[in-house]
Amino acid sequence: MNIINFTPLSALTGGLLIGFAVFLLFAFNGRMAGVSSIAANFILKREQRVDNSLFLFGLILGPTIYSLSGSKIESIITNSIPILIIGGLAVGIGTRIGNGCTSGHGICGISRFSLRSIVATISFILTGIITVLIFGI
Repeated sequence: MNIINFTPLSALTGGLLIGFAVFLLFAFNGRMAGVSSIAANFILKREQRVDNSLFLFGLILGPTIYSLSGSKIESIITNSIPILIIGGLAVGIGTRIGNGCTSGHGICGISRFSLRSIVATISFILTGIITVLIFGI
């Protein structure tokens, strides 16, 4: 763990904002905030297209506003673009097979005490640990 880059205040603030956004979406729309489902519904279904597009637009708008505040967002691409595209497609297929992504299962599912989401989130974490141990990332 790199304790130098540990930022508990910003991590707590981000977590609270994500939790509040999930609460608002459920309270006002009766929907869970799983990003993969929202993206799939935006592409594949015509109903709730405005809601889905606003949610996805917010995912882009938030970091944009943050970067305009003078804070710097560092992002370094260390792999080739084709590998990133293949990885993104693999994640998309996996989220469809697993009926949700880390945000859907980890944030919304666990808060509802969904056994399926708890098992899925544990699987995500274990797979990440194993990947780091194998590849030494």
